[in-house]
Amino acid sequence: MFKRRVLSLATAIPVFLLVTSISNPAFSATLSKGEAFPLTLQSGGVVTVIPQMPKRIISLSPTATEILFAENAGAQVIAVDSLSNYPTNAPITKLSAFSPNVEAIASKRPDLVILSADATNSVSIQKSLRLLKIAVLVEKAPTQISGAYSEFITIGKATNHVNDAKLLVSRVKNSINSIIEKSRKKNLVTFFHELDNTLYSATSSTFIGHVYSSLGLKNIADRAQGADASGYPQLSQEYLVTTNPQIIFLSDAQYGENLQTVSARPGWAQISAVMTSNVVLLPADITSRWGPRLVDFYQSISDAMAKVA
Repeated sequence: MFKRRVLSLATAIPVFLLVTSISNPAFSATLSKGEAFPLTLQSGGVVTVIPQMPKRIISLSPTATEILFAENAGAQVIAVDSLSNYPTNAPITKLSAFSPNVEAIASKRPDLVILSADATNSVSIQKSLRLLKIAVLVEKAPTQISGAYSEFITIGKATNHVNDAKLLVSRVKNSINSIIEKSRKKNLVTFFHELDNTLYSATSSTFIGHVYSSLGLKNIADRAQGADASGYPQLSQEYLVTTNPQIIFLSDAQYGENLQTVSARPGWAQISAVMTSNVVLLPADITSRWGPRLVDFYQSISDAMAKVA
């Protein structure tokens, strides 16, 4: 279940639908220099017109929520889904990111909704909201960091915060490039990234895998059975022991996995990463999101690499 949730939230290409804006007396803003509404955007192969600047945004994407607030569009956000736990001042609600409810969404009178492409009945949800004259931004996970930066800009344009978006891209890009420059190793270090305790992982063809490869790490999942089919193969205990990774990254640490639990798995006590205690508990959520906290993900990897001789 955890693996499915991680993968479902880690997908989406921006698509905008025609919207009639609903005013929000509590929020006022002027258009940035050079920006004007109605605004025509092309994203995900779709050309869309947004008549007015969105003033009542609902985010059903934890990644989008983080981006919105990092770009100073938080005052325009009236509600976020139950999983959007960052930043702490986001107006979290019971709205579901996995199974969106049109009636519950519409009752809040949004003029822009951000939705995951992999949400249950995503296409029909989009159509229903469009009939109600509510714009929908459908997001899909990028496969490389450049795609994340593009999404920063897209959200910035849609909310009239393009200058803030450009500053965010610059800040995140500079921080990540600095980490890569200081940390990248010439001699490849092998690693295993654990999505859940049933040993699902991510290959280098995925966004998560790209982060690791940019730092010069060698992904043991790349040659696993089924790796080419989805990018998220399920590894076996025997395969993990045989490939003997030097670092293990646990993105399921928030669910109780740690050095002690993996040490108790059959044969794992002999794995290099376990023997040297190079088992990294990744901060909650950052590996399934591609927002501003990507820097934290890179830094966690860099810190682990520094411990490997």
